[in-house]
Amino acid sequence: MMDQFINDTAALGRLPPDDDAPRHYRALFLSDIHLGTRGCQAELLLDFLRVHDAETIYLVGDIVDGWRLRRAWYWPQTHNDVVQKLLRKGRKGARIVYIPGNHDEFLRDYLGSHFGGVEVVDSTVHTAADGRRFLVIHGDQFDVVVRHAKWLAFLGDWAYTTALATNTWVNVVRRRLGLTYWSLSAWAKLKVKNAVNFIGKFEEALATEARRSGVDGVICGHIHHATMHDRFGIGYINTGDWVESCTAIVETHDGRFELIRWTSNAAGQPLRQQAHRERAAA
Repeated sequence: MMDQFINDTAALGRLPPDDDAPRHYRALFLSDIHLGTRGCQAELLLDFLRVHDAETIYLVGDIVDGWRLRRAWYWPQTHNDVVQKLLRKGRKGARIVYIPGNHDEFLRDYLGSHFGGVEVVDSTVHTAADGRRFLVIHGDQFDVVVRHAKWLAFLGDWAYTTALATNTWVNVVRRRLGLTYWSLSAWAKLKVKNAVNFIGKFEEALATEARRSGVDGVICGHIHHATMHDRFGIGYINTGDWVESCTAIVETHDGRFELIRWTSNAAGQPLRQQAHRERAAA
């Protein structure tokens, strides 16, 4: 049985000077970065990677947005810097495992290959420090729209991109008013009943797959909704994304999992919020 998850949200605040040193973890999980799109928060991710290292880095799909790049090329220097930063961590000894998603599905033609020290696999099992085993998978395989109505998925992607463009201008105004970053699309998803139902069904499907696979939990991405819980009797962890929420999952050296939210204030300075720390069951 999965250990208990608790909501342990710290106050959102600027990193103190002595907290600027790199923090080292046993494992780091990132997904849905969407390099190649204007919505990608590459600068915030670079700031996050500057102070977070891990023995193993899992890239849990949709790291590069092939759908968007096929339509129009967009690749600023910051996106290239993200790639170089990750490869540099690999050269320094980190194991990097790339699990393609639906937006970077072209990499599924290269499963089992190694590129610059990066392993490409369809899914994998991560064994935590305390022995628990987690299925690591992007999760689009359990999205009915992506599997059976790809044209609708493309339409949804267009609508999502439009919402992100609107969100950019909303946040320009918010910055001028001295307010922090706010995600219109994330807010809308949680307000629309069908979206909430979709998230619940997706989480249940992934939890069922983890149970079928004989593991203790699942770590996935895809739906841009970062969370950790054991609502379905098995551990469910979603890494979130680097478009809306700017979140990552880390495993500490004693086997605890933490969800880190990394955003910025009105002046563009990095802010940190760590939430949903896991506590071992008594």
